[in-house]
Amino acid sequence: MHRGGPVSATQEHPPEPGHVAAPGADEFIAAQESPEFQRLRKTLRNFVFPMTAFFLTWYGLYLVLGVFAEGFMATKVWGNINVGLILGLLQFVTTFAITGAYIWFTNHRLDPEADAVREGFEDGTYERAAAAAQGGRK
Repeated sequence: MHRGGPVSATQEHPPEPGHVAAPGADEFIAAQESPEFQRLRKTLRNFVFPMTAFFLTWYGLYLVLGVFAEGFMATKVWGNINVGLILGLLQFVTTFAITGAYIWFTNHRLDPEADAVREGFEDGTYERAAAAAQGGRK
């Protein structure tokens, strides 16, 4: 049992040797305004928005066919396998394909750009930009 008084979960501890202090809010704002972050954000959006639109359209088409084209969806292809079942299973295949494409995309396109942003924190670029912005506001 602790007898020295209450222990605070927010109690500060000195940083460990070799540990870099957490960036402040101004540093994050400077990073957000940097060209590296803007490029990272644009690259992500250029993948996510079209892929989301594609999948939602594909899923919407599947739903519309299920509601309004019952005869087409019930068309037997092989035994008890019909078009609706095949299209439904293709929804899963599409999900896995999009996930695989996203993993490839992040490894080859996003990670290098995220490394550039991380480097800006590590080398003090954003800290200097935040300090300059603070000096300009005073």
